Amino acid sequence: MDHINGDLRARREATVWQRLNRILLILLVIAIWLVIVSLFVPPYKKLMQSRAEIDNLQQQVNEQQNLLARQTREVNLLKTDVTYLETIARDRLDLMKEGETIFRLEPGRTKPKPGDSARR
Repeated sequence: MDHINGDLRARREATVWQRLNRILLILLVIAIWLVIVSLFVPPYKKLMQSRAEIDNLQQQVNEQQNLLARQTREVNLLKTDVTYLETIARDRLDLMKEGETIFRLEPGRTKPKPGDSARR
């Protein structure tokens, strides 16, 4: 009878150790996975920041290209289109043709709001 109880006790201890070994193995795999993930998170964040910066810079490049295209078009018009040159000169330099009268309209003034005088 003692022999049977000893066998049962040995089997129980063996299954307990097997379970502990499995748990330890699972914890070890989880720890290794966490280390690997922690090694890749900072470079991934930096990559995302770099992509956002690239998108921002690309937008600035596109805006500058549009501005350059507009200015190039205006320079070409000023060099080649006499009517456009005349219009710009008359508008910006207040030039006029002989016998012509220029009327300038000022932008409408907004009426003060009822509470504005109390604030001043």
